[in-house]
Amino acid sequence: MFKPLAWLTLLLGATCAQAHDEGFHGDVGGMVTGASSMVSGASAQAHALPYIYGDWGRFYGRVDTFGMRVLPMGQGHLELAVRVSTEGFEGRKTAYSALADRASPVPVGLGTFQRTPLGGVFAYLMHDPQSGGQFAELNWAVRFALGSASVFPQLGVQYRSADYVNHLYGVKAAESVATGLSAYRAGASLMPQAAVHVTLPLSGPWSLQLQGRYRWLDRAIHDSPLVHERTQTSGVLALTYALD
Repeated sequence: MFKPLAWLTLLLGATCAQAHDEGFHGDVGGMVTGASSMVSGASAQAHALPYIYGDWGRFYGRVDTFGMRVLPMGQGHLELAVRVSTEGFEGRKTAYSALADRASPVPVGLGTFQRTPLGGVFAYLMHDPQSGGQFAELNWAVRFALGSASVFPQLGVQYRSADYVNHLYGVKAAESVATGLSAYRAGASLMPQAAVHVTLPLSGPWSLQLQGRYRWLDRAIHDSPLVHERTQTSGVLALTYALD
């Protein structure tokens, strides 16, 4: 069976030698991420993870997205990319202990970052091997200075296919019998989102990274009997060190 994540790993490894002599440029450190719960009975999610935002030759890290630039395209590059998600949850930690666990999606596919006079545009088109579904995202960000801080407002939209949504929020017939919930088969989802990222310089190369994100859940998600919210908030707090 074709496994996109293994395919991407092989491609990244094949070009690693080209980047070996090029140092990393960007921010590294540690972060804590958090997101409000969307599933009934589940607590808010929190994760301690490494923070990487920068370039190493062709390779790049963008907090939750990692990949490799393949070809010049427009004002940027065509990229191979993988998104690291923390959306999964354990059934026993919800209000419905008989639910099956939901593994976090790991979408893999193509992306690009384009520089424009009005800011940067990030676009991704991906396949998730966990669900067999598709994921796409279009996001715009602009930078301005506020005193010593750098502020990055962002606007965007995420698309998730029906298989992707059902992997997380669908209710199968067997789960319906076990939990008493109505069976649910979702359609595709389109979610607007807004965010702001702030970089606060501390001392020397040290900085504090703050990010808040707000998503509006469409009917494909909030009509699920598992979901008790119509919006979701998430955030990142990171301490980083700049490497140049």
